[in-house]
Amino acid sequence: METPSTETQNAIPHPTSPRASLTEVLWLFLRLGFTAFGGPAAHISMMHEEVVRRRQWVSEARFVDLIGVTNLIPGPSSTELAIYLGYLRAGWPGLVVAGVCFIGPAMLIVLALAWAYVTYGALPQIGWLFYGIQPVVVAIIAQAIYKLGRTVFKGPIAVSLSLVVLIGYFLGINVLLLLFGGAALYGLLRLLISRLRGGSSVNSIAFPLILADLSASLEPLRSGVIAAAAPVSLGLVFLTFLKLGSVVYGSGYTLLAFLRTDLVQQLHWLTDKQLLDAVSVGQFTPGPVFTTATFIGYLIGGWKAALLATLAMFLPSFVLIALIHPIASRLRKARWTSTLLDGVNAAALALMTGVLVQLGQQALRDVFTWIIAVLAFAILLRFQWNSVWLILAGALIGLLRFGLLKG
Repeated sequence: METPSTETQNAIPHPTSPRASLTEVLWLFLRLGFTAFGGPAAHISMMHEEVVRRRQWVSEARFVDLIGVTNLIPGPSSTELAIYLGYLRAGWPGLVVAGVCFIGPAMLIVLALAWAYVTYGALPQIGWLFYGIQPVVVAIIAQAIYKLGRTVFKGPIAVSLSLVVLIGYFLGINVLLLLFGGAALYGLLRLLISRLRGGSSVNSIAFPLILADLSASLEPLRSGVIAAAAPVSLGLVFLTFLKLGSVVYGSGYTLLAFLRTDLVQQLHWLTDKQLLDAVSVGQFTPGPVFTTATFIGYLIGGWKAALLATLAMFLPSFVLIALIHPIASRLRKARWTSTLLDGVNAAALALMTGVLVQLGQQALRDVFTWIIAVLAFAILLRFQWNSVWLILAGALIGLLRFGLLKG
């Protein structure tokens, strides 16, 4: 096993043994894989509670930096955060185990739902369950934003940038542009203020190079997708989802646009209704939203295509985390990259807030759900309960609510 870098070792408490730390990683992310409902923002909140507050694997500032780093690369950010945390705790075996344990439960659940969908022609009726769960998820995300905001908002520039990014998000601007553009704007503002104050904290040559890199990073999104309709083959399924996993930034809503272009318009493997059903399954099951790939794979080619699509969708995340770590471990040492990472963190928190508002519009549908959300938020702040118990309580409340209505 390769030993993590010196900086990595200093960033976390020393475990009793490599096997013990790997066991910790396995059980934590296996449990999260079964219970992490609510999408990336909720996943990040649950990981924050577990690895920062309860286990103290990383500091608050380090955790925020990891969020920024995972938002810099394509793929599902919360899954990449799990993979990265596994590496920091248990080295290369931890990288693999954390990712597999976080993805595996969701993949199996989605695979079962896909079988039911194909067999019975409709999605399982689970609205009664998620009536109570969704308000709790909203509270979990709100608590994460509240706690992380105290670390991210280091001054009026960060707050102002977050407001600009949030407005841009609601105007429908591409999340990739908001994330990188926000980081560049934050850096430029810091540079200008530093110049006005007579400082020299940022090299003026750096930002044209940064903007050029940002332009280059958008090229994969501008490039053409697979042209013409094609018969379903396992090789083409793998390559299609490998490409998607390598270029898609943002949430499941961003993924929806890429999936529709490739699978509905170009390859004609799905209808719009099937695609929306697939994305819905990814939204309400635990674990990564990107397990939508499992559902789609099963629809177009059975269980073999489902497994290949899942592997291809998540494989780039493992590779990218392994590649970016040697760079990420030194980001804070360079002044201009430290400034940009602050900007990424502020922009990422704004995007999480946008997701919170959108989820809130769906989850808080009446006075009863508002009461659930407010109580859950208050409990999380005051008593700091494990969010898993609150999710289970929400599910029970939803069940009792609809049981009483039917009775």
